[in-house]
Amino acid sequence: MAGNDWINSYLEAILDVGPGLDDARSSLLLRERGRFSPTRYFVEEVIGFDETDLHRSWLRAQATRSPKERNTRLENMCWRIWNLARQKKQIEGEQAKWTNKRRLERERGRREAVADMSEDLSEGEKGDNISDLSTHGESNRGRLPWTSSVETMEAWSSQQKGKKMYIVLISLHGLIRGENMELGRDSDTGGQVKYVVELARALGSMPGVYRVDLLTRQVSSPEVDFTYGEPTEMLTRHGPESLMNEMTELGESSGSYIIRIPCGPRDKYIPKEQLWPHVPEFVDGAFNHILQISKVLGEQIGYGRPVWPVAIHGHYADAGDSAALLSSALNVPMLFTGHSLGRDKLEQLLRQGRLSKEEINSTYKIMRRIEAEELSIDASEIVITSTRQEIDEQWRLYDGFDPILERKLRARIRRNVSCYGRFMPRMVVIPPGMEFHHIVPHEFDMDGEAEGNEDGKSPDPTIWGDIMRFFSNPRKPMILALARPDPKKNLTTLVKAFGECRPLRELANLTLIMGNRDDVDEMSNTNATVLLSILKMIDKYDLYGQVAYPKHHKQSDVPDIYRLAAKTKGVFINPAFIEPFGLTLIEAAAYGLPMVATKNGGPVDIHRVLDNGLLIDPHDQQSIADALLKLVSDKQLWAKCRANGLKNIHLFSWPEHCKTYLSKIAGCKPRQPRWIKNDDDDDNSESDSPSDSLRDIHDISLNLKFSYDGHKSGSKETIDGSLDNDDRKSKLENAVLSWSKGILKNTQRSDKGDQTSGAGKFPALRRRKHVFVIAVDGDPTSGLSESVKKIFEAVEKERTEGSVGFILATSFNMSEMNSFLLSEGLNPTDFDAFICNSGGDLYYSSLHSEDNPFVVDLYYHSHIEYRWGGEGLRRTLVRWAASTVIKEGDNEEHVVAEDEESSANYCYSFKVRRPGMIPPVKELRKLMRIQALRCHVVYCQNGSKINVLPVLASRCQALRYLYLRWNIELSKMIVFVGESGDTDYEGLLGGLHKSVVLNGVCSDSIVLHTNRSYPLSDVIAHNSPNVHTTEDSCSSSELRDSLQKLGILKDL
Repeated sequence: MAGNDWINSYLEAILDVGPGLDDARSSLLLRERGRFSPTRYFVEEVIGFDETDLHRSWLRAQATRSPKERNTRLENMCWRIWNLARQKKQIEGEQAKWTNKRRLERERGRREAVADMSEDLSEGEKGDNISDLSTHGESNRGRLPWTSSVETMEAWSSQQKGKKMYIVLISLHGLIRGENMELGRDSDTGGQVKYVVELARALGSMPGVYRVDLLTRQVSSPEVDFTYGEPTEMLTRHGPESLMNEMTELGESSGSYIIRIPCGPRDKYIPKEQLWPHVPEFVDGAFNHILQISKVLGEQIGYGRPVWPVAIHGHYADAGDSAALLSSALNVPMLFTGHSLGRDKLEQLLRQGRLSKEEINSTYKIMRRIEAEELSIDASEIVITSTRQEIDEQWRLYDGFDPILERKLRARIRRNVSCYGRFMPRMVVIPPGMEFHHIVPHEFDMDGEAEGNEDGKSPDPTIWGDIMRFFSNPRKPMILALARPDPKKNLTTLVKAFGECRPLRELANLTLIMGNRDDVDEMSNTNATVLLSILKMIDKYDLYGQVAYPKHHKQSDVPDIYRLAAKTKGVFINPAFIEPFGLTLIEAAAYGLPMVATKNGGPVDIHRVLDNGLLIDPHDQQSIADALLKLVSDKQLWAKCRANGLKNIHLFSWPEHCKTYLSKIAGCKPRQPRWIKNDDDDDNSESDSPSDSLRDIHDISLNLKFSYDGHKSGSKETIDGSLDNDDRKSKLENAVLSWSKGILKNTQRSDKGDQTSGAGKFPALRRRKHVFVIAVDGDPTSGLSESVKKIFEAVEKERTEGSVGFILATSFNMSEMNSFLLSEGLNPTDFDAFICNSGGDLYYSSLHSEDNPFVVDLYYHSHIEYRWGGEGLRRTLVRWAASTVIKEGDNEEHVVAEDEESSANYCYSFKVRRPGMIPPVKELRKLMRIQALRCHVVYCQNGSKINVLPVLASRCQALRYLYLRWNIELSKMIVFVGESGDTDYEGLLGGLHKSVVLNGVCSDSIVLHTNRSYPLSDVIAHNSPNVHTTEDSCSSSELRDSLQKLGILKDL
């Protein structure tokens, strides 16, 4: 790390000695010396093993006047360095083991995937490196496919004018507003906030885009400005008049908006690490908003039909998790941008050695964040990155993305060959855009300017004086660095390179804009150490009059700082060890500054496009000095780099960014809800009765036998000997379609007298004031049956009146569901709907209960089938089940076996013979992701059964589907759960619906959650006003009391 090179040889020497220090030397360190205690000093002052703090301790020891005390402190540092080195060796060893294990898992996963796909890559498929080709086969080599002229952009714009797209962006954390952004206020309100606001604003100004909504959390806290509590804020458009003229016709709801969704504590601004329990509530609120806007846009531009978003784009892990759930609930494409990634941060924190993995997770909720990023890979059509380095070095750390397997899948797609259920998102590089219309670069000649300002000229910006007062000769070219005093930014190496290169010092000045500070002692240890090191080097090399380091600057001063550097014909430098993107390089180029930048990360892509400077090795001090000297001394090269930057800078403009962005969206397969609704399809329509359609279903024998005997995937048998599977499905779809459209036949005319009371309507859910969802897991023979009876008893009056409906949500298939109802003496019509197979199937109870107890919702299947692996997934699961073998003597027993009878089209079930012997659910999920198989694994029934569903299918998502399909408000739903449950339990306890936790019920299932990636406490808001836990006895009277406390019964 910067400033600690002196440690390296010391570490090696002490490591060679290791524990061989003799006892006399050890005891010398521990004994008291006068009033100074080395032991106490070690504990209180030298705690921690960060190299930066170590260097600061070295500086303090050197500054100690007493030789005896100084020697004692240095002696303590020897022990500390030895401890640091030992810890580093341990971390390196653990990292090497993890890397090797991951490599073996990846290789095994690739082999199995290739075996399933029948053949490996042929020679013709090996051509390009990862990400040189898109999923559709087009080459991305060289410069990114941006437009290169105004004429091309105008031609593209004219092609888009007929489109009217609705786009949803999500950025959940931080403080977001359109003007006067408080960037840097805290760690959650930084560059991402500025990016998403500018992206929303720019997209709203593009031809073909009618409306853009940026969804974020509403914060109505006294500690922040009131504007963050406003539900809606319209973003004003910025840009030249020509761009404004290219916009599509405006409508009442067109443009870009910030929409603030309430979730979590209403009067508290909380950091992103504490937002996870409130994500489901945000999702439900966003779901409400999108449905409302889709209907409004349908009236304005959709000819009465809802206008669904063309894409939902999540930014950062929390918004990615939200976007995945929303895109699934709406069945629309999802995009994702990570901004910064959890696995990369976890590795960095572990290298520092300050915190264990458990402590890191407790502080940063890092494992929940990583799981959200993995889910985002599972659900995304496109993952947008800023640089190639982000793909090659960061995303490849995730289970769900393998560059080599991605190339194999892309080659098969190009040849139109099946991938056997395997999917990989497209990784595309789209650098962030910038606003350049307000920037007018000037040709400066300082030698020709007068010392003072002439009449009529505006005065120089104040920041110019704050910088130039440091210089003895302010007319020399300025080398400008703009970065935090962070060791990663490598500013100390820059100062050292400047100080040791006399020709460079004679030709140029150095300006370091290192944030804002009042007192060095009030800075963080890391930043203060870097700043002190720089100040010492300025003194060492006698750089007074040649280096500027102002204490303060405003965000609005940054353009003036760039202009001052350009005025002096200076150079902008970014010497960071690794730079993920390098937005300041683009900003500097817009003002006519050539660049010198690190060769690690994003600057490589920027340099390839702009060709306006030189790349350097940030570890090579001489390389930095030579590059700076070359640009400052060679005026022709300086002018060429400046001209190239100004000529090509438009390639990083927001219009170019948005054009590329929209072209990628256009490449996504359109998705939206499949059913069709009539204009008069509302709660009061007489066409709600499905009697005739149900007869159609009856005519093709949709009875119990079909429901749970004919649901198996791939079945070739016919029910009556004359109807095959495809014909039956086709007739079912037509029947259910006519039912959903509510066609009224003559046979129902006699029921008109009962329609005012809602009799004959279907499904019955639509006329309920509240819907009770019973999702109690565990032992089906006791916990569930007892809970159902108690809940029925608690609301017997409301149940009789018909104001309350019931949904049974379990891991049962339809056959098991029917057996359960029969064994408990329950009638199918006691329930309005059945969520079966952990969310893989949805049935409604039929009015013709004697012949047709259950009616399947086929549209639900089309809603959840996204990235369903089908037979390829099943074969991989069967192979995994066959590998779960335990040996007892000479006998072998399979722990897991396929349950073909219980499996369905969208749920593969497995029996678990030894629940205590199966690997954790996270391991099976990881295994599937490594093979590019996207699925949702649920351990259920106390670990005796495994259900594998489509990746975004679940019981909680089925509830959102019911809201979308039948307009059953989520706030009117009450979910009953036990103390624990299946591994999808957490999804049932959040959101706008109310939850009643039955104390003492299903407590045995907690064992399923012992080996989770993250603890349940990280994601469940137990203090939420929407969640109530019953007393120990959990009687019907206590259940009724819980419903009253939740405000349910008073509404009935």
